[in-house]
Amino acid sequence: MPIPIAKARLLDGKRGLIVGIANDRSIAWGCARAFRAFGAELAVTYLNDKARAHVEPLARELEAPIFLPLDVAVPGQMEAVFEAIAREWGTLDFVVHSIAFSPQGTLAGRVTDAPLDGFLKTMEISCWSFIRMAHLAEPLMTEGGTLFTMTYYGSERVVENYNIMGVAKAALESAVRYLAAELGPRGIRVHAISPGPLATRASSGIPEFDALLEKAKTKAPARELVSIDDVGAATAFLAHDAARRMTGQVLYIDGGYHIMD
Repeated sequence: MPIPIAKARLLDGKRGLIVGIANDRSIAWGCARAFRAFGAELAVTYLNDKARAHVEPLARELEAPIFLPLDVAVPGQMEAVFEAIAREWGTLDFVVHSIAFSPQGTLAGRVTDAPLDGFLKTMEISCWSFIRMAHLAEPLMTEGGTLFTMTYYGSERVVENYNIMGVAKAALESAVRYLAAELGPRGIRVHAISPGPLATRASSGIPEFDALLEKAKTKAPARELVSIDDVGAATAFLAHDAARRMTGQVLYIDGGYHIMD
């Protein structure tokens, strides 16, 4: 069940792009649902034709007027999405980047043994794509805006089996800080959201992930796992003007797991 959200439509008039919905267990779906509940209008993307069948019903539920394919590894697709937003809306208030990928052989192996092609693909999808989205979003954020990406605790601590993705997330968090510094004068804020472990399609590729979930549940002060709706509500808050003096942050939504030894 979604967490309760105030009836006040705090993001009325805001328009944003949600990238990364794969199904109704995706973090991006939790974010999209929260943003929509707060009154925002959404553009939604899907990875490919196979994913469309799962995402299209969710896009209809969100009443998304823009629904387009986006595989960031396909040349021109990112540009096409932002061009469509420019034609339809003219401006943009926020972007949620909730995608990451590493080839299975690279992700499952030691960082020490990472092949160049696997390393580059991991960085392209998991980090560079966010930088590119910031570049494309900037001219549309004429009144300022907020850019969000998803990270994880494995960026700053060695988490067993997280491997090369921890390296990519560390780079992503550094990119957030540099983007925040560069775009801040234009009123554009940039944040990395760091949820606790969640049973999503993306996490299914991490070996022994069930053990990581159990560890998070027993170790976190809250003694509970977070939900996609927890993540969504907190992310949506940061898009509100009340958070206008917050930028360049890594926001942990993990029941306090990251503070424990």
